[in-house]
Amino acid sequence: MTRVGNHIGVWMYRKLDGRLASTRNAHVLLLTTPGRRTGLPRSTCVRYLATTDGFLVWGTASGAPHDPDWFRNLRSTATAEVQIDARHLQVQARELTGKERDAAWTDVILSAAPTVARYATKANRTIPVALLTPLKE
Repeated sequence: MTRVGNHIGVWMYRKLDGRLASTRNAHVLLLTTPGRRTGLPRSTCVRYLATTDGFLVWGTASGAPHDPDWFRNLRSTATAEVQIDARHLQVQARELTGKERDAAWTDVILSAAPTVARYATKANRTIPVALLTPLKE
């Protein structure tokens, strides 16, 4: 059921250029990466926060005990494509670790979206965080 929902969400994001995906409190982008096993393009809608360095994304998997597939795909690629509304960008993905990850999680993500903390508690794992930096065109 989750896969069907993801396919519908991706289709709607593309068809409507993301107009219904984001709200005032939650911004959503469309992330496309090659599958880590197949190499085929895989797309999913992901919540993000814009920073001066790029876009922060995090993999809560709604509190599942394992990292989401899209984040595992992101780890295995150097670049990805992001669609924000009608804009398409190539980005370099970098997983944040250690103190850098902890600072981004606490000072940026939880500060802007405190309800995300419940997923970390439910998952009982460290939620991975990545920075997507737009590549120069």
